[in-house]
Amino acid sequence: MTPSSIAGIVLAGGRSSRMGQPKAALEWHGSTLLRRTTGLLARAVEGPVVVVRAPGQPLPPLPDGVAVVDDPVEGLGPVQGIATGLAAVADRAEAAFVCSTDMPFLHPAYARRVLRLLDADTDAVLPHARGHRQPLAAVYRTALAPVLAQMAADRQLKLGQLFERCRTRRTDDAELLADARLRGLDPQLESVVNINEPEDYRAARERPAPSITVQRYGALAARGHHGPVTVSAATLGAAAAAVELPLDRHVVAALNGDQITRDPETPLVAGDSIAFLSADAGG
Repeated sequence: MTPSSIAGIVLAGGRSSRMGQPKAALEWHGSTLLRRTTGLLARAVEGPVVVVRAPGQPLPPLPDGVAVVDDPVEGLGPVQGIATGLAAVADRAEAAFVCSTDMPFLHPAYARRVLRLLDADTDAVLPHARGHRQPLAAVYRTALAPVLAQMAADRQLKLGQLFERCRTRRTDDAELLADARLRGLDPQLESVVNINEPEDYRAARERPAPSITVQRYGALAARGHHGPVTVSAATLGAAAAAVELPLDRHVVAALNGDQITRDPETPLVAGDSIAFLSADAGG
């Protein structure tokens, strides 16, 4: 399976009754939860990224290239949402990493690790992490779309029923953390932590932003700004502000040496490095 045949699906629907307000638009260090989750997932897959929402549900701004699809029926939970998402990418991807919108600590290394556990004899990879099954931080083949759609039509709305009828690979903390990169970047598997109630949100929002390495190059390194520095930043805009650099049309950033962006809401995670370059100098 090639990297380009892997899609990303973010479920943004649901009533958020315990939160008391839509989770997708909750503020997250100057961005939103949905903007963060979609941006991080886009870094983990090379195929399409789609957001599945309730019919007509308003959403905050999304990164360029992220598509939005509507559930045909509201209120049928993740069974319907996953079916809709898988069907939307089935012509372009063999499988998809599926997650919910309320996972601010999702690390691309976690998604890549779970994706690597999908083999030719597997229809779904279901992690059991931090003491719980994680069907909304899991991988599904797009061929499961009609199976899930039929389950929704029959009002069989427990995802556990899917795993009993398809070839499921179950994995756990030990197997996930056998990957040295994931173990170094997310040793507590906080990627799977979600936010259900206002107290959860407040506690998560108060945590320190991830540590990021920042370096200026060329003209931007003048006046003593030489060498890398470590800052706390959850977005590219915050990283620029931390080194007192205006993120305007004259500046671009290289994320981890490859992704070029100047979008201030680009999400950052532990282990990231940012190189700020002068756009005027051809950066």
